[in-house]
Amino acid sequence: MQQKQDISVERSIRDRVGVTLSPTTTEEALARIREAEQAGVQQIWMGDAYHADTLTLFAIAAAQTERIRLGTAIVSTYPRHPLIMARQALALQDVAPGRLRLGIGPGGRIAIEDWYGLAITSPLSYLKDYVQALRSILWGGNTSYQGQFFNIALPMPHVAQVPLLISALGPKSFRLAGEIADGILPWMSPIPYLLQVALPAIRAGAEASNRTTPPLVAHVLVALSTDEAAVLAAARSRVQMYGRVGVYAHMFARAGFAGAANGDEASINALARSLVIYGDEASVRRRVLELLASGLDEIQLQLIPIVDEVQERQRLLHLVGSL
Repeated sequence: MQQKQDISVERSIRDRVGVTLSPTTTEEALARIREAEQAGVQQIWMGDAYHADTLTLFAIAAAQTERIRLGTAIVSTYPRHPLIMARQALALQDVAPGRLRLGIGPGGRIAIEDWYGLAITSPLSYLKDYVQALRSILWGGNTSYQGQFFNIALPMPHVAQVPLLISALGPKSFRLAGEIADGILPWMSPIPYLLQVALPAIRAGAEASNRTTPPLVAHVLVALSTDEAAVLAAARSRVQMYGRVGVYAHMFARAGFAGAANGDEASINALARSLVIYGDEASVRRRVLELLASGLDEIQLQLIPIVDEVQERQRLLHLVGSL
């Protein structure tokens, strides 16, 4: 397997902070990406749960922007064959060289089994085979791949060393990410859990595979508001929603918040506080710098709107663009 590019080169603060976008229409997504670039943001992240196909959308966005990096967080592996994923990534790399960061993962069980009618089986083994297939085709330019789940025989026109990131929530998936990925995308994970559980597992996986430790991109909720009660109420609603999903409930328990999935108010409140940073621009900037100094490689900030979503989004974009 070809080694990833060295990430040890010192990077600017602004280069290490991205913004998570959650648009509901294609037009809104394109407008938000243009807006982010104009504000000086270096990286945006988008998932694929509720809007048009993210990679198709990114191809359009790439033609409307010049430099902003476009990251998927994440595209689900189960509905999309790795060869299809590779060809889409190749097209984006051709029109926007170096701007795509391809984050992939199994996706939520509800989405995969209820929406697509597919079965999630052996998710870690499947993900490992999927990444190895992508790496072989995209990075290696191999005309064929034979693995546990995939047998592929189709030449690619040329190589495209698109960074391959994977989602992870538990120790096994963090270790796998260290072994095979170019980055890690946890979600709704408390920072102490990432520092104490995720990073050691990632490093162990990287060492076992004799490769550079890939960057962890922490997902952090942010509110540009000094109304603590309103901020925590909004964060609590996120905790309660994710606490009903098995994989997140297990992760919350590992992180020391087992009661959050069972409706324990004290645990929900404590978890909400651990997931969100808030305040005016100066306060949020200070917390972002503290988090990066704590050992995190990168952060993706997801806005929790409190009063005026448009105004607060614009403030966040300009804050990130000015780091």
